[in-house]
Amino acid sequence: MTDGPIFIAGPDRSGTTLLFALLASHPNISMVRRTNMWRYFHNRYGDLGQEDNFERCFNEMLRYNRIQTFLQPDAERIRAAFGSEKPTYGRLFSLFHQQHAESLGKFRWGDKSLHTEHYAARVFAEFPDAKILHITRDPRDRYASVRKRHGRDVPRLGGANGRWLLSMRKAVDNQKRFPDRYKIVRFEDLAGRPEASLKEICAFVGEEYTPEMLSMSGASDHVSSGGNSSFGKIEPGQISQKPIGRYREVLSNVEIAYIQLVGGSFMQQFGYPLDPIQLSGMEKLKFYGQVLPSSLVRMVGWMLVSTLKIQRGEPIPRSRLSSKNTSEIRGQYA
Repeated sequence: MTDGPIFIAGPDRSGTTLLFALLASHPNISMVRRTNMWRYFHNRYGDLGQEDNFERCFNEMLRYNRIQTFLQPDAERIRAAFGSEKPTYGRLFSLFHQQHAESLGKFRWGDKSLHTEHYAARVFAEFPDAKILHITRDPRDRYASVRKRHGRDVPRLGGANGRWLLSMRKAVDNQKRFPDRYKIVRFEDLAGRPEASLKEICAFVGEEYTPEMLSMSGASDHVSSGGNSSFGKIEPGQISQKPIGRYREVLSNVEIAYIQLVGGSFMQQFGYPLDPIQLSGMEKLKFYGQVLPSSLVRMVGWMLVSTLKIQRGEPIPRSRLSSKNTSEIRGQYA
């Protein structure tokens, strides 16, 4: 058994929340989500051994809405503890998480923030004993979920599939670089054979499997919202297989053809068979004259911009920062 943190990686609509709910229900593991510490805070404020840098970073973290909501930090306790050891970003992040885990009576902490795969090298530099679970999903079903979720059904073929491709490239690279610390998990396996998949996952992270995980009782909001499907409510606490293969009811032949063209190599590598798509004359005209060129431009552009953001660092959206000042926030959790 280890006390190293557990991180869930992967793009949106891939099953990260399902895996979060299952792990959060382990009696030894505290899981929180969407703290985005690596995306918005890591290495962004200089040496935290300098008081001014620490204060800027610490105060911004306290003001970040999702950290407030999911971790409810005791600011003064974290401040006091931080000064007792080496002043690193990993140390600061762990204090937020450890405090929350202790409040739940749990020994080990974990975090689910989208696209952690792009920060894996940083994670392991800060936490050599960490484990990262990267969940992936058939990109056709994932795109169907993206379209369904947004309601208005606005096509996002280029950007949505660029996100999946960039994520999978990083996942494959990370698994090669960190084979004992980075594991790719298929959503289809987790939803289709959850107990067997969880036993493999628990073995990888160094925990004993417990059937309590399947109750998802550690993530009440996930259970009450109807589970892991964007295609209608399901029995609370159940794992639905309805999202698997649902793309055939949602996507056009042209969309499926595009996804299979740009993502086919990764799809086959991870066991997603390609459908034999026969385009009609009109569908070919639409595919080659409109969908393929426009979606490729959008996809490549999205991937380039996203790569630059990851390398340079993204500013925190102001809408995600509390309007309260830090003293008010500290008093809130005192």
